[in-house]
Amino acid sequence: MKTRFLALTALGAAALTLGASDRPYAAAAQASDTVLPGYWEYTTSAVGVRDTEQKCVRPSEINRFFGGLSTRRWTCTYPVREVGGGNARFEGVCRDRKGRTVRVRLNGTYRSESFRFTGGAQLARGTPYLPASITARRISAECPAGAEYF
Repeated sequence: MKTRFLALTALGAAALTLGASDRPYAAAAQASDTVLPGYWEYTTSAVGVRDTEQKCVRPSEINRFFGGLSTRRWTCTYPVREVGGGNARFEGVCRDRKGRTVRVRLNGTYRSESFRFTGGAQLARGTPYLPASITARRISAECPAGAEYF
């Protein structure tokens, strides 16, 4: 169960970084190729364990939210990142404070208000990647009172 939690947590952190590229998200003309701020719901699934969260993402946080998320538990880097035209693929490593690492591979499609990525997480070098996915949708442009912020 502990390895499932590690994979699920790392997958969630990694998958949220998709939709990013190395360019800023300021131009409204690029809205169809960028992920918008607002109130988001996302569900991660790995090894039969599903987790759903809702977070409010401010405009000032969109780059951090989709471009290199590091959570309280995981710091992730993605040497392989291909994002554009509504398609994304990345490979990287997430590391927790205790030095544990999880390799992550995901790919799929995104739009300004939703994305779906599938792939896997590898808990130890040389072991198979465990099936994993993340789906997300923007619930609204405005965040409700009392919403948890990213």
